[in-house]
Amino acid sequence: MKHGVLILFQLAGLSACAQHDNLPQSKTFQKMNGQKSEVTAHLDTATFGAGCYWCTEAQFQQLKGVISVESGFSGGHVKNPSYKEVCNGTTGHAEVCNIVYDPSIISYDEMLAAFWTTHDPTQLNRQGNDVGTQYRSSIFYHSALQKAKAEEYKKKLNDEKVFDKPVVTEIVPFTVFYKAEDYHQDYYNANGDAPYCSFVIRPKVEKFQKVFKDKLKSTK
Repeated sequence: MKHGVLILFQLAGLSACAQHDNLPQSKTFQKMNGQKSEVTAHLDTATFGAGCYWCTEAQFQQLKGVISVESGFSGGHVKNPSYKEVCNGTTGHAEVCNIVYDPSIISYDEMLAAFWTTHDPTQLNRQGNDVGTQYRSSIFYHSALQKAKAEEYKKKLNDEKVFDKPVVTEIVPFTVFYKAEDYHQDYYNANGDAPYCSFVIRPKVEKFQKVFKDKLKSTK
């Protein structure tokens, strides 16, 4: 995550988002986004890797039914890794968000629709200028049902050729989540005027809000 890069490079990194303009028109996307929430008395968790976790966190925080979003690391072999270690690309971890949500308000299908809208899932081990396995597109499933839904929709997205290139999102079992350092948490809300937030995260959040305008938390 080259958060210190020049603004020109930051702006160039936004180009990947344009590939999602056709996603809401996809039949598969519409099916995901239209699935009714389950009536349940418990909360559930989704763990997604979609490049920079600052961006992913800021987008999922907008959705009704999302209780909390924590940025951290998963999928690697190093215990309790630091951000610096993960940035070296040697831990095997991906930057992820651990998202607790209420299935009676938002379904896992809708969470998947949001996930595939937050980033470019056709880029292998990178998102824009963020390059490395730590930025890979990943779904860490917590149940057999989550696995089945993720695999089903990934196949349909590819069969329907929603993107110009195949979706390369890895779908793997969740094992452990390591929370990132405190300054990474709620980053966009705490640092909205920082260049990376203004030029990279904000446009993604604004686009996300347009796509999911009927599923956003009230700002009143």
